[in-house]
Amino acid sequence: MTQTAVITGGAGGMGLATAKLMGKDHRVVIVDLDQTRLDAAAVELAAAGVEVDTVVCDITDRASVDRALEQAASKGDHVRAVVHTAGVSPQMGSAAKVARINGTGTVNVTQAYLARAGEGDVLVNVASTAGHGLPKVLLPSGAFRLAEKNPAAFEAAIVRRARVGGKKWHSGIAYGISKAFVLWYTRAQAVAFGARGARIVSVSPGSFDTAMGRLEKDHGASEFLKVSAIKRFGKPEEIAAVLAFCASTGPGYLTGMDILVDGGTRAGAEFKKAR
Repeated sequence: MTQTAVITGGAGGMGLATAKLMGKDHRVVIVDLDQTRLDAAAVELAAAGVEVDTVVCDITDRASVDRALEQAASKGDHVRAVVHTAGVSPQMGSAAKVARINGTGTVNVTQAYLARAGEGDVLVNVASTAGHGLPKVLLPSGAFRLAEKNPAAFEAAIVRRARVGGKKWHSGIAYGISKAFVLWYTRAQAVAFGARGARIVSVSPGSFDTAMGRLEKDHGASEFLKVSAIKRFGKPEEIAAVLAFCASTGPGYLTGMDILVDGGTRAGAEFKKAR
């Protein structure tokens, strides 16, 4: 049976780079909101020798996610891995949009795949270094537990808490909270995935040279280079290597944790203060 990998946000920089790597030994199904973007990505992947299919999907709609996974398996293939890179950055929308896509979208992808996961399967969620940096007092942690049963209340709690920084920082704080939620939710779902013989991991990118990353370049991302150990933005291929590794069969004991890939930004900031 052919092993299939589903990559949400597969037409974007990180997703497309990951699809190229995973396509070496998987049939790849890339998922995105825009068919035009999917078609362009599919042409590029096919030229690289990757067996690829495309599915239009809205991750904020659980039924749409279910249909995407069903379509991915419609050829009788087994969806062995899902790499969830779809999301939005602060410059791409309001705090409410950020909370809905990054928060509820992650819940939908996680729960839809958990219902289908089996022995040796894996979900890799993309979080962010921003999820590591917020003070705990800013996190509406109690509302995180509402994410599955009452997504509207969960999203509203993120939006309310994000207002603490004023209008200028509203989306940015919501982004950090949404990614802190991804970290928490990945840990929270590890036992459920383990009961099915499957794994769940998150990966937290720092500043990367993708279309989304460039949107944030003049809105704080470049400032991180002042303290980072590696004085440049990361390359899509570099984060893809980590995502593909986590989604491979090799690290079979890796679950319920986050891997930070930030070029040493947090380490540099910590030890700059210590000097």
